[in-house]
Amino acid sequence: MSARGITFLHKWIANSVPKTARPDVISINELTHKLFADAKSVGIRREEIDEDVDSLYRTILNAIVHFDPGLSE
Repeated sequence: MSARGITFLHKWIANSVPKTARPDVISINELTHKLFADAKSVGIRREEIDEDVDSLYRTILNAIVHFDPGLSE
């Protein structure tokens, strides 16, 4: 994953995954589509985000399940 991609992903998760998000397939799919749309709007290609992520689904799921408002950016 590029440094730019990983930085964007971490900041996006911290700022865009609501604490009320549900850990289900539909919610995670919607968040994934929003992630890529937001990345594209700032010039970050999908490949920069997911080239080294084993599973973006699991990454977002973990963010939902282990939500911690004290995480730093």
